[in-house]
Amino acid sequence: MAMSLNDKLSGTTNYPGVYLMKDAEGKVIYVGKAKNLKKRLSSYFKQSGQKESRQIDLKTRVLIKKVLSFDTIITRTEKEALILESNLIKEYKPRYNVILKDDKRYPSLRLDIKSQYPGLNIVRKIEKNGARYFGPFSSSQAVRQTLKIIHKTFKLRKCKTKNFRKRLRPCLNYQIGICLAPCCLDVDKKTYNEIVKEVVLFLKGRTPELIKKIKEQMTSAAKDQDYERAAVLRDKMFALEKILEKQVAVTTDLKDRDVIAIADSPEISLIALLFVRGGYLLGKTRFSFTKTISTKAEMVSAFIRQYYEKTHFIPQEVLVPIPLEDTCVLEDWLTAINQKKVRILYPRRGEKVQLVKMAAHNAQNSLKDLTASTDAAIDISIRLQKRLRMDKMPERIECFDNSNISGTEPVAGMVVFENGKPNKSLYRKYKIKTVDKQNDYAYMAEILARRYGKGEKSKPYPDLLVVDGGKGHLNIALSIIKKFKLEKNFEIIGIAKKDATRGETNDKIYQPGRANPVNFGRAGDLLLFLQRIRDEAHRFAISFHRKRRNKRSIHSVFDTVPGIGKKRKETLLKHFGSIDRISKATLEELVSLPGINRKIAEALKLK
Repeated sequence: MAMSLNDKLSGTTNYPGVYLMKDAEGKVIYVGKAKNLKKRLSSYFKQSGQKESRQIDLKTRVLIKKVLSFDTIITRTEKEALILESNLIKEYKPRYNVILKDDKRYPSLRLDIKSQYPGLNIVRKIEKNGARYFGPFSSSQAVRQTLKIIHKTFKLRKCKTKNFRKRLRPCLNYQIGICLAPCCLDVDKKTYNEIVKEVVLFLKGRTPELIKKIKEQMTSAAKDQDYERAAVLRDKMFALEKILEKQVAVTTDLKDRDVIAIADSPEISLIALLFVRGGYLLGKTRFSFTKTISTKAEMVSAFIRQYYEKTHFIPQEVLVPIPLEDTCVLEDWLTAINQKKVRILYPRRGEKVQLVKMAAHNAQNSLKDLTASTDAAIDISIRLQKRLRMDKMPERIECFDNSNISGTEPVAGMVVFENGKPNKSLYRKYKIKTVDKQNDYAYMAEILARRYGKGEKSKPYPDLLVVDGGKGHLNIALSIIKKFKLEKNFEIIGIAKKDATRGETNDKIYQPGRANPVNFGRAGDLLLFLQRIRDEAHRFAISFHRKRRNKRSIHSVFDTVPGIGKKRKETLLKHFGSIDRISKATLEELVSLPGINRKIAEALKLK
């Protein structure tokens, strides 16, 4: 007989450690740590009438009801519990924990300092490869605007390729005076490195310090009667001063800080993070979570642990909106990573309180926008359910599309929309394996059988399955779903493009058992929503097919050229990027690459 939660709670220790909450199936749904395990767990499973030692909102109480058992692991110290909790969250990925995903929405700038002449490029993934990263920026527009300012103000190289293309003459950027052209001129490395240092100062928010440095250089050049250089430095100083005017000064002590704020609603919790560098507000980012058992303090602690474990820069201070139980442990952990003292502060007065209030205002605004977006997605899902006469709301929609050219390299793609938004982590690619000749119906039958024919492993099922095509594709999908006896698990529709020759003005949605397409009437936004899902599946399948086709073309071209092996193939592709660019390259450009002699270059040009 299974032990009740209260019985198990009575035997729980008062030592520090980690607890793992489990559901009816024994699956770990939440992992937490505590200085006192018994006290922490008691705060969750209180009997009615007992004094509450911990504030738990209604949402959390509903989630707690899903917990049917728990396990504990005792540790010697709270720091050990912190590390163990982090490892267990990574292992189990519990549903109700705060887990930061690798959010690709926020771009950063990468400076490859290992390069002979470092340049900046925009990336969405931060790697531990020795390069320096700056950001994240709030949007692609923000990072591109910053890069535009840097390219206009500093003579950093603009080349996008990893390896220099040996040009016969400098490009336009050199001619208009915004690049030193290290790609083809002998540029002094010391001079170039000084430019790199200035760019780093600018990106770190040290614009006042940079202006002061340039002013000193300008004064020195004027004293030496080098008026041409002094004029160049003057123009750079004026440009930076204009940029500085647009930046917001928020503190007077010129310190680096991150400011955390939290806002929540019954459905969503959101953390906003402001970046303050050298006393100036440089940017912000946000992270949202749904269905978490954590309190606000636990959410902030979890955020700090996960965010700063991956980020490329940890400031001197992190301001938090509420007191944290494990402040000292987190400070020691951050200091060990940063190798410099890091403080976590809950301010009560002065400039720092104003910063926390500013962050809270940003968090509330972001939550308001996110809630409005979520409400709109829920509204469209509810109306789609009614229009298609579904038994339940289509929270998860899966859509399939095929792609091939005359039967060559046939592939398919599956996209997933959850609560009205694409979830790219759930997208799937399929290579067609069993169909030799071009046959769209057979392609569709194969991929649907592979997706839904694995029994329990096929779960979770969608609420709505969308296939790109008319009645023929719909009937194929229906036959496959019936074969696996899944027709009662979800609804199926087919989406066909309009036929202009018949005077059709809209795409058509077909359902099983209906001769005519669904009439959306004034609810045109529902049709547009389904078209958006179809278009995303189409884009995803085509991009996969294009990669497969290009890979095949690369192999077919290179394999017929004597002397082209794996290493030379990689050299050519890294430098030029595509077969088309290789074919358009001059003999001089080909010969300039390491390992490519004139004989091989001539053989390539003949292809």
